[in-house]
Amino acid sequence: MIEKLKAVKDRFDTLTAEIADPKVIADTKVWQQKVKEHASLQPLIEEYDNYIRIKKELDDANALIESETDAEMREMARLESQDLREQLQDSEEKLKILLLPKDENDSKNVILEIRGGAGGEESALFAHSLLRMYQMYCDAHKYKMEILNIEETELGGVKEVQAMIKGKNAYARFKYESGVHRVQRVPETESQGRVHTSTVTVAILPEMEDTDVEINDKDIRIDLFRSSGAGGQHINKTESAIRITHFPTGIVVSCQDERSQTQNKEKAFAMLRAKLYDYYQQQKEAEYSQNRKNQVGTGDRSERIRTYNFPQGRVTDHRIGLSLYDINAFMDGDLDEMIDALTLADQQRKLSEQAEE
Repeated sequence: MIEKLKAVKDRFDTLTAEIADPKVIADTKVWQQKVKEHASLQPLIEEYDNYIRIKKELDDANALIESETDAEMREMARLESQDLREQLQDSEEKLKILLLPKDENDSKNVILEIRGGAGGEESALFAHSLLRMYQMYCDAHKYKMEILNIEETELGGVKEVQAMIKGKNAYARFKYESGVHRVQRVPETESQGRVHTSTVTVAILPEMEDTDVEINDKDIRIDLFRSSGAGGQHINKTESAIRITHFPTGIVVSCQDERSQTQNKEKAFAMLRAKLYDYYQQQKEAEYSQNRKNQVGTGDRSERIRTYNFPQGRVTDHRIGLSLYDINAFMDGDLDEMIDALTLADQQRKLSEQAEE
């Protein structure tokens, strides 16, 4: 581990010099890439510097124990050494996590897609509840959510919605939400008071740049249509809504949020790039399906990941076996405890795999 850290420190020092070099600064694209890499390494370097400091203090304390003749001073040095050993161990654990391979998409914005599943209108109503939950989480953490396309029902449910979530490390925080969300509750449409089970599918896709995914003009068709909504809401008299069909994959995306045709087109292409990236990643990962069983579940949307049991006031994530018992707070966007637990479980899995190699 120390050899790896020394190599990273050398790279960090090289980048520090390069981003201050006028020749590098003159090439904006190269300079931005180096600044981004430098910033990504900074937390690791800061912890490594902290590790070196603690190690030196521990060596000094141990030397004092060996050389000191005064019993009281030796005892003070022994207590300090014990405390520093614990600090050093904590620092080592942090360094191991910081050295784990980074998900290149973690820093990207997110395209969120929610679709009603089994359960008819109740499923659509729960899809609306999940959209509200994610919106409240965004509001609490300074993320910006922007609806790209939404298909609502007459009773206020959501058949399907796509939204863009922008903010620092958005994908890192939202990526574990992909999968089937199951709800058990008495529907608003149920007159007999019986508990029903419905499902909603959530997809979390990283936003892709133009250079990340190539889209050939001959592979797509762009259609214009008028925006509309449930009950005639949001009707636009001009054909500003955009639908893009990608022939090789059969993927279709729509955006009708903006009155500007140009803005809708940009957002529709953003959705298409994200879906194409996800499509090809899913194909690639399918080749290693036996390994996917060990994943915390960031991609397989046929996997039932979570149950929301309203009668018992419980939310259970099946991937890590964690149950939280304040479902109202959870539905109001209090997701941090669950997201942190999922992130930790994924880190521990990676550390375990690294130790086996």
